[in-house]
This record gives sequence, C-alpha cells and structure tokens, in this order.
Amino acid sequence: MVVMHGAVMPIATPAQYRAMLDAAQQGGYAYPAVNVTSIVTINGALRAFAESKSDGIIQVSTGGGKFASGSSVGDEAFGAIVLAEAAHRLAEKYKVLVALHTDHCQPGKVESFLRPLLDASRQRIAEGKGPLFQSHMLDASELPLADNMELSKKLLKECADLDIILEVEAGVVGGEEDGHDTSGVPADKLYTTTEDMLTVYETLQPLGRFLFAATFGNVHGAYKPGAVKLMPTILRDGQKAVTDKHGAAAEMDLVFHGGSGSELSDIRETLDYGVVKMNIDTDTQYAFTRPIVTHICQNIEGVLKIDGEVGDKKAYDPRGYLKKAEIGLANRLKEACDDLRSTGRSIAGSV
Repeated sequence: MVVMHGAVMPIATPAQYRAMLDAAQQGGYAYPAVNVTSIVTINGALRAFAESKSDGIIQVSTGGGKFASGSSVGDEAFGAIVLAEAAHRLAEKYKVLVALHTDHCQPGKVESFLRPLLDASRQRIAEGKGPLFQSHMLDASELPLADNMELSKKLLKECADLDIILEVEAGVVGGEEDGHDTSGVPADKLYTTTEDMLTVYETLQPLGRFLFAATFGNVHGAYKPGAVKLMPTILRDGQKAVTDKHGAAAEMDLVFHGGSGSELSDIRETLDYGVVKMNIDTDTQYAFTRPIVTHICQNIEGVLKIDGEVGDKKAYDPRGYLKKAEIGLANRLKEACDDLRSTGRSIAGSV
C-alpha cells in the first residue's frame, strides 16, 4: 500500500506493478490473472488473493466488458471501465497488491476497445491519479509477425507514455473462449519459434516494458488433465536465444494462456522459464457456477413457485447463491495461487 495526497491507493501503482513482475521473475513464481465480469467475481478474486496473501491480476475481456455494460447497452469499453472503477474502490478493503489488465484485444477492436481505455487512463493521470489499467493485451497474432510488430510498436509507445505495460502475443493460442476463436488454426501455429521470440524482444524492448504471450501448445477452453500437450521447452529455448545474444537482463516476462487441463508439472516448469502471469478463466467460471447449480437443485421447490405456491424468498434471493458462487471462485483461485507458487509472497508491505 502507498499513500498519495492523503488517500490510500489500493490498486498497484505502475512502479508497484513493475516490482510485482520483478519479484515473480526473480522468485520463480507467477500471478494468477483472473477474468471478471461483475462485482461478485471481482469480490471473489480479491477474497482469494487476500486469503492467499498473494498479489494478483484482475482482468477484463472484450466480452466481459460487453456483459458488464448491460445487455441493452453492449459497450465493451464502457463496461471494462465500470469494472475497473469498481475494482479500484473494492480493493481498498484488502492488503495485497492487485493490478488491472485487459485480455485479448484483436486488431479490429483496437479503436473501439483499447483506445477508449487508454483515453480513460489519460484522463485519470491528468487528474493526478494513476492509470485506470496497469496493462493491456494486444492480440495481433492473427497477423503476419511483421504486421503484428508494427501495430505492437505503435501501441507500446502509447502505453509507455501512460506508464502502462503492453502484453503482446506471437503464435496462436488454440481453441475458443469468450468470443476469441482460433479452433481452426493449423497445429504448427500453436508454437512460437525461437526466431519469433528474438524478433519480439528486439523490436519492442527499446520502446518500453512488455509482457509476451509466447505459445507452446496452449489451448483455450475446458479439457481433462493430460489432454493439452504442452512443450514448455519452447519457452526455455526462446529465452536462452534472447539472453545468449543480449545478456541475462534480457529475460522476458512471459504469459501463460490456455492453461485448463494442464499438468501441474508443466505449469511449474514454465515458471522456471520466465512465466510471471497465468490467465485463469475457464476453471473459475466453472467454480463460480457449480455452487449455484447445487443451490438450485437442493432448493428447487423454494426457488420455483410450483403448483401455485409462493416459493421461498430466501432460496431464490440471488444474494444467497451468488455468495456461494463468490466463495467457489475464490477457492479455485486460491488453488491457482498455490500452483503458481504466489501464495504467501505478497510484496504489498515492502513497496
């Protein structure tokens, strides 16, 4: 926690976010980055990080923003701003560092999604506050690498001016999640090459700090353990090529997408190769919904007004089952903190 102008700043400042990433890189652990769509899911995430004594990342996708704006509005950027503003306030009650991030933004949505969010941060900075989000993801992996890097350079410069970190992707995460569908991509595109990793580093490093979602067989969606065939050594070999050429300090901050169904040994191995952030969405969606289903099934006569009866208000009050959902999400996210070795390693008191 830091204090500026007499006010508590609960969300990580840009300097604190960089310190978080440095600590993870040096300590061999990573932060769970959980997608949220509502105040309930934000509260579940904050609860998990606090109970785990872990710093963490809360992120919003284009679909999550659209949902949060209301079904009659459907404005992705507006909804993302609403969720971020809510997170800034809700996080005041917790004593861990939390960074705010946006998930996959394809090139076609840069103007409608990413730029309004950068404008919102620009306005906050002009008011003496920090940026609304501490990092954003540009997913231009659908483009040839040269075009991907040209767009990434432009946006990284703009983000760097606002003290915001940009996440980029080269190679493609397979599968479908939250409207991001790459299920038809050829298998060889699921693996970032060593040459690609060198190109990304050499293109972007001079412009500002970035996160890199290199792909090594990861696939979005729900899969049984062992179904996803990962090759973490791709990350090892790419990092080695970069550090052999540019020195040990050139090790990149990597991001792990599409981790559902991954073996714990593979997850842990990626931490040795520079992964500092792992996206968590599919598993926490299930952990959120499962308690709701159980509640409905166990209280079906109270939830439904059957045969002219009045039901049981306590059973159908959304607060009853959403509280259980919040706890379900929190418990699954705490598992992720354990898996990624971030449990008990908050740096909130030291920066």
